[in-house]
Amino acid sequence: MKSEERKLLNARQKEFYDTKHKNAATRLWSYFRNGALNRIKKDIGVERDIYELHKNWFGDLSRKKVLDLGCHAGNSLSFYLAQNSREYLGIDLSPKGINSLNRRLEKLSRASAEVMDFLSEEFREKDFDLIYAYGVLHHFRDVDELIAKLQEKLSNEGTIVSHDPLQTSLPIRFIRSIYRPFQSDKDWEWPFSRTTYYKFEKAFEIKERRAVLGKAKWSTFINFLPISKEKRVHKAKAWHQEDWENSLKSDNEMFDCMHLSLLMKKRSL
Repeated sequence: MKSEERKLLNARQKEFYDTKHKNAATRLWSYFRNGALNRIKKDIGVERDIYELHKNWFGDLSRKKVLDLGCHAGNSLSFYLAQNSREYLGIDLSPKGINSLNRRLEKLSRASAEVMDFLSEEFREKDFDLIYAYGVLHHFRDVDELIAKLQEKLSNEGTIVSHDPLQTSLPIRFIRSIYRPFQSDKDWEWPFSRTTYYKFEKAFEIKERRAVLGKAKWSTFINFLPISKEKRVHKAKAWHQEDWENSLKSDNEMFDCMHLSLLMKKRSL
């Protein structure tokens, strides 16, 4: 993408996330994703498991230089990273988000945040031991360009912890294909395809992976069954555990899920 095109796209993204202005179709999708789906994730322990997984993947942060990529105002682990790392930098396109995060970081001498385009030549920082990208990597349309920049910015033993949506299961791909023409943020929303995943697998050593909302994505429908809430939650939790364990080894099970966490390490030269 040319520099001027990227600047225009970045400006649209900044406005979208700062104003939260969405058309009717995007508001409906957000209601499903942030409403019903998030309630399921909370009820059956998906959010807790992802939080603990990522925290474990970070390892000992005391000697690590950390990049919190696309952090906006900071997610649930941003402050943990800032408090415990040797050096922390959060970057995002949104001045509103970065100003909010900097207010939280002001008492931490080794932590800062700035408005920055990760792909820009203006971003000169490198040798990061950890890049944390929660819900971020799928915003880059050119996966090859993204991978090259990630490799450039990582230290020799650097790792990436990421979490992104998948569009690899048939029902989700079908729903997204109907929704996409009306989507407000479609120009920077590129959920992982099989091709995307295998590009990352080729470029990095995938140390571990976990995917969620495979069988468990159907949990919302069991609410209509004439069984107790306790039994519905128990079944949904069982499905989640199957997704969690099976996605570790089986590509088919992983691709049936809606979201994927990756622990990736830079390959030795």
